[in-house]
Amino acid sequence: MNTLTLAHYYTTPDVQAMADYVGDSLELALIARREKAQRIVFAGVQFMAETTKIINPDAEVILPDAAATCSLVTQTDMAALRAWRERYADHVHVSYINSSAEHKTISDWIVTSRNVDEIIASIYAAGKKVIFSPDRNMGAWLNYQYGYQMPVWNAVCEVHDKFKEEQIEYMLTSANGKAWLLAHPESPLPVLKRADMVGSTKQMLDWIEKFSGATEVIYVATEEGLLHNMRQLRTDLNIQQAPIYSGCQCNACPYMKRNTVDLVRQAQMGKGFVIDYLTEETMDQARKPVERMLSFSQPKRNAA
Repeated sequence: MNTLTLAHYYTTPDVQAMADYVGDSLELALIARREKAQRIVFAGVQFMAETTKIINPDAEVILPDAAATCSLVTQTDMAALRAWRERYADHVHVSYINSSAEHKTISDWIVTSRNVDEIIASIYAAGKKVIFSPDRNMGAWLNYQYGYQMPVWNAVCEVHDKFKEEQIEYMLTSANGKAWLLAHPESPLPVLKRADMVGSTKQMLDWIEKFSGATEVIYVATEEGLLHNMRQLRTDLNIQQAPIYSGCQCNACPYMKRNTVDLVRQAQMGKGFVIDYLTEETMDQARKPVERMLSFSQPKRNAA
């Protein structure tokens, strides 16, 4: 069977080495649609594998470990979300891709951290109002950055939410102006306000690759797995994870790390958590906002 193995940047280096492609959510979604493999092994978390199945309904999609979930999913009660959505029936519901398939069925647009700014700007430019779910921190950053007044759902990425203003401030003060801070928009707003650059995993990688300034250290407020890719790109830079408390630089996603070499190898042989539980109706409904995002992003990828 033709098998395609995808791995997110937050998986361990040995798992990334097993993959045909390593990328962020948007990149891997586009690759999965393009490759049309019979079997897709997704070394990531459940919502990523679900999204892959939604846009590749004829493929066998396997997640190496069934327990690889995401706090943005587990913190979202769907009955409460549906009621919240009904309160803003005249708004466009924009949902972060870090959401379940069921969540996507009641969304108008799906976005990633890489394309969220452009997509929401285009919706506002069309004279429409927006509600944003599920990431509270990302929604707060968008509202702060652009002056939006979007109602925002109240869930967080448990990894990025650990970064705190107090520790970040101490770190930067101690560096005496000789440090840069990069941050993922899933981080809390006070941390993002202190960052020199806020962006998706791919955007931060691109920034690192092109960096030409003077600094002693570059701190990164995101999951530790991405630092491996950054250090591969720029062996000349001192790249460190930002501290989460008392100087601890040890912030890892427990769900991503459930993707082990042994489990990925088994998944490549057809064993693992098969994404076969989504109904045709769920996939059809969830596919519309996902495809809307992919159509929006595809020309920009081709032009890059």
